Amino acid sequence: MGERQAASTELVDLLTRTQRALARDLGRVLEEEGTSVEQWRVLRALAEAGDISMGELAATVEIPHPTLTRLVDSLVDSAYLYRSQSARDRRRVSVHVSDLGRAKLERLEALARAHEQALAARHDPDTIRDLSALLDRLWKGLR
Repeated sequence: MGERQAASTELVDLLTRTQRALARDLGRVLEEEGTSVEQWRVLRALAEAGDISMGELAATVEIPHPTLTRLVDSLVDSAYLYRSQSARDRRRVSVHVSDLGRAKLERLEALARAHEQALAARHDPDTIRDLSALLDRLWKGLR
């Protein structure tokens, strides 16, 4: 294996392990609200998106369509989301955040911010900010 390929493999492994650890820790925090990280991400994406199809949502949150359908169904059952006919295409169904869902999202966002602040307090806040900016640039370059 070449040096460049080894570095790329190490980066992917390191990012994967870091992402899983961060998601696991955040998941423990969000569990106070009875919500998973994936449900929080879906609520956030829908709150920002407006009229969006399930396929577009799956691409946005990078969750496989069958898993996303189960997540959305559970959020609809909890009245955090609701379905309606799409304004863009009457043949499609859109999913929207309800008022109850927006209140839930506010609580989840507060927990997530507190989790991020605690992370920054355990580490150098500048390093966390710089890492976030670097990862954002890397992500945008990979799209």
